Amino acid sequence: MAGGDSTEREEAPRRDPMLWLKRLFVRLGVLPFLLIVAVVVFTLMSDNFLTGRNLMNVVRQSVYLTIVSLGQMFALLTGGFDLSVGTVLALSSVVGAMTMATVYGAMPEAPALAIAAGVLAGVLAGTAIGVANGIGVALFNVSPFIMTLGMASVGFGIALFLTGGVPVYGMPVAFGDVFGFGTWFGIAVPIYVTAALILLVYLLVAWTPFGRWLYAVGGNIKAARLSGIGTRTVLFLTYVVAALLAAVGGMLLTARLDTGEANIGASMPLESIAACVIAGVSLRGGVGRVENVVLGALFIGLVQNGMNLARIESYLQTVVLGALLILAVVADQIRLRYIADLKD
Repeated sequence: MAGGDSTEREEAPRRDPMLWLKRLFVRLGVLPFLLIVAVVVFTLMSDNFLTGRNLMNVVRQSVYLTIVSLGQMFALLTGGFDLSVGTVLALSSVVGAMTMATVYGAMPEAPALAIAAGVLAGVLAGTAIGVANGIGVALFNVSPFIMTLGMASVGFGIALFLTGGVPVYGMPVAFGDVFGFGTWFGIAVPIYVTAALILLVYLLVAWTPFGRWLYAVGGNIKAARLSGIGTRTVLFLTYVVAALLAAVGGMLLTARLDTGEANIGASMPLESIAACVIAGVSLRGGVGRVENVVLGALFIGLVQNGMNLARIESYLQTVVLGALLILAVVADQIRLRYIADLKD
């Protein structure tokens, strides 16, 4: 009888399409379903949507969000989040551009040195925001929400103070030509940079002790501490890595714009959190995969591109993005409920 009951339970999903869809949803999350809907809708709305050129353009435009979302994933895995990633982009852009322009103005015969100095200064300035976030969260137990929100205001104020709200010009032309608009074998250089970062983050998360510690801290920080994991160190490094990745994205975006801007990245906190949550990264911490986050960022880029082709106003695009974030959170809660039901 027991063997017969087991066989009936295994055959039940085949007879019940809804149960099969439920198990598929539990396994894959909401992202595949949203992708299918988006592709169908935007294909019907625009004949240019599914062309190879447009899809490559989506990938090209999504590299900045992808890099920032990878950093945001670190914070979410530990049960927090980083609202300062947009400010990191702005501060790294301003400091990097100002340093680059200063060095290039003094030594116009050495553009490579100016680019290297500017990139280093920009990345260090952005990472400094992450260091401050890490100290506040890890050492002083400040809520990630308050700490990163406060640093977002501080960093934005510094960026505006340094520039007076005026874009920074005077960088070497080679910086924009290579890292902004350059191609290699027909593929944009920023895509190669992003692919390398994705590989590094994947190896760090999936194949190193630090990656396992991230999941442990996000799953149960007290248990992680009792098992000997240095939870304060993990939390500190989490926000440093998140800011470091955002700073790299900021320098790539600076190359694309060919100016240092204090007002870029304002929508990046919302977009990066949405990309992660849609990709199945739990807001409770301890759950998430690198490859899914990359797909989540590409999905956000795909939706934005589709809305642009459909000539949907930018204000409404913000509404759609916020609605997607809410939908993803609701879907995550439903998925957790389904997981509990299937276990029962």
